[in-house]
Amino acid sequence: MELTDKIRRVYLPMTETGFYILFCLQQENNGYGITQKVKEMTDSQVLISPGTMYGTLSKMEKGGLIAFVREEEKRKIYHITDLGRKVLDIELKRIERLYRNSREEG
Repeated sequence: MELTDKIRRVYLPMTETGFYILFCLQQENNGYGITQKVKEMTDSQVLISPGTMYGTLSKMEKGGLIAFVREEEKRKIYHITDLGRKVLDIELKRIERLYRNSREEG
């Protein structure tokens, strides 16, 4: 799947929660697991509610950024797709540019 204008418009720039969800799905995980990982990664600064988590997972799956892998103990396991990686790479470059520009003087 290619990075269409629609995908760019819908997903870029990413929300902080959207970014963390996609970032965490570089390894297979479920919504609850992602929530716990993000809480740990951000020292509880970013807490993702179940409504936000499952709404975002559904949207990303429909958009082709993530794919359902299997179900384990009634939890859906997802993984990032090639399209999701492209979106994540673009967003990471944007964040790196913001950080780099914020460090430059004058």
